[in-house]
Amino acid sequence: MQHTELGVVHTGIERADPTAVAALSRFGVATVHEAMGRVGLMRPYLRPVYPAARMCGTAVTVLLQPGDNWMLHVAAEQIRDGDVVVAACTTESEDGFFGELLATSFRARGCRGLIIDGGVRDIADLETMDFPVFSRAVSAKGTVKATLGSVNVPVVCGNALVRPGDAIVADADGVVVVPRERVAEVADASAAREEREAGKRAQFRAGKLGLDVYGMRGPLAELGLRYED
Repeated sequence: MQHTELGVVHTGIERADPTAVAALSRFGVATVHEAMGRVGLMRPYLRPVYPAARMCGTAVTVLLQPGDNWMLHVAAEQIRDGDVVVAACTTESEDGFFGELLATSFRARGCRGLIIDGGVRDIADLETMDFPVFSRAVSAKGTVKATLGSVNVPVVCGNALVRPGDAIVADADGVVVVPRERVAEVADASAAREEREAGKRAQFRAGKLGLDVYGMRGPLAELGLRYED
């Protein structure tokens, strides 16, 4: 259940620094999640609607009412180049809130993609457009335009708190939220993590075992692991 104000559009949001977001965009969700301290992941039921979908950008948030996509149209006006729309709902709903026409409108505003804790449709068209969407469901069921929600308020999407202007990274491994004030720090930590992993990868290619690369043998022995012939 969302606990936030209804019937409001905040127009003057603070976005994460675009240079830091560009640096963050080099890294995948798993790397960012680990580098940030294993926090920020949305629930794994939010999946890409086509396999190659991926995105990185700053959040324009939307709070929807079940079966009503009115506020997605309202949100389109608030999109700036480099934004990702993150849409949550006041209660669970898997109706088809979003499709090819709204994707066309969003893209014209510079939108990098959509994360929605709800349903979408026109999947083949979205893939042809290469407009990335991560959703709870795929549903042809249409929606109405009758009830107010809000735009650019804090929302909980896939059990993760998203504030307007936070950075969003999404790929085949899931969706992660990076607080806007931490984006540069997390990008640096992600780069450092990838450098460390490159060294480990070289050792694995040379035939070394994780038991030795990670120094696991001592702790395993202390816990009583035995090898019997």
